[in-house]
This record gives sequence, C-alpha cells and structure tokens, in this order.
Amino acid sequence: MLRVLVTRPEPGASRTARRLQDTGFQPVLLPLTETATLPVDAGLIPDDAVAVAVTSANALRHAPREVIAALAALPCHAVGARTGEAARKMGFSSVVEGAGDAEALADSLATAFPGKAIVYPCGRVRFPLFEQRLEAAGVLVHAMETYDTLPVRHSDGTILALMSGRPVDAVLLYSAKAAAAMQVLATRPALQGVFEKTRFFALSARIAAAFDDSGGKAIRVAEEPDEGALLALLPAPR
Repeated sequence: MLRVLVTRPEPGASRTARRLQDTGFQPVLLPLTETATLPVDAGLIPDDAVAVAVTSANALRHAPREVIAALAALPCHAVGARTGEAARKMGFSSVVEGAGDAEALADSLATAFPGKAIVYPCGRVRFPLFEQRLEAAGVLVHAMETYDTLPVRHSDGTILALMSGRPVDAVLLYSAKAAAAMQVLATRPALQGVFEKTRFFALSARIAAAFDDSGGKAIRVAEEPDEGALLALLPAPR
C-alpha cells in the first residue's frame, strides 16, 4: 500500500486522510504548519462595504462570531466549493462560488465592484496578487487578518518514529510555507532513507516554486488548485 504524507494542518489533514484511505492509500499525518487566531475588531468593518471575498475557509473559521454576524448579510464571493460551504455553515445567506482559482475570483470581483469597497477576511500569510489585482481595478479592499500560519517543527526522532523507519512514497503539499519546510526535511541526513525515493505533489505552481528541487527531488503540480486534482496525480494504489 502506497504511503502518502499529508503536510496540511488540521482540520483539513484528517479530512484528507479519510479520503486517501477510502481510495486505497495509507495516509501519514505530519502537519508542517498550524493556524492561530488573531484578534479582530468588528468595528473596523467599513459601513460602505458591498461584498465579502474569501479565498480561505480558515479565514472564516478563525473570525470572531461578532465579525461573522456583521458580515453575514453581505453577498459572499468564495474562491471555491469548499470555501463556499464553510461560508454557508458560518451563516452567510448569499454565497457565490468560484472555480477554485483566486486570480479568476479577483478578475470577477474587479468587474463587478469597480470603485466599491469589499471586505477580505484572510490570513496574515497570503499571496499578494489577489489584492493587487483588485486594487489595480479600483476596488477598495479592506483586508481583515483573522489568522496566522505558523511553522510546526519536528525532530528527526519524531519523524522516524512516525514513519516506523519506513520510506514515504508520496508527499502532498498544500502551501508554500509547508513546501519550503518539506524541502528542508527531505535533505536532513537522518531522514535520507525516508525520503530518498519519495515523489512530491503540489497544489499549485506557486507552492511548487517554494520547494527548491536543487537536491534532485522532482515535483508535480495539480492541473487545478483543488484537492481532487492533486490526488489525481498519485499513482494508482497497489
């Protein structure tokens, strides 16, 4: 059975593990990042905001209840189905789902709301192009940082014990920060045997770029930035 290392944080890690098990893989959970809630003042929400944009379900999960209550009446434009589902569960009544591409969502919002103000619940660590595209089109983006992404460090001994000394067949990378951390782990002398023949799979080209392949580690990129496309890259279970 192929062993697949899942590097994303909870709660997504366990969800991915179940999906892998259901399709015949052996998941191993090793989150390389974790999310931490940041303080947010609901009073900072602009009165003239006409919509909410969300590119990460974590941004909603970490938002205070009073912030969600203040935003829930506005139309919510979610990057994809998973984020849209999270928005509905949090109480948003009007949710528009994109195809999973943040840049495409930015282009859509730029067309719909030129000169208007939107609220963008987001993480402290994020890719700037989304906001840059909107601001270039004259959309007033009020970024509301609800969470931070922090590294999780693991000792060689912890990883070797988790792997039971056996090699990993594949690694799934969901963020640039995790990809950079994984590249360091893969080159640790004590872990050479674990990752010597491992294949690496990234959710997007930006994430793959954070994985320095100078050590000869090949990496493949999902055709679309969603988990289904990422898992489709895995070799068939044996």
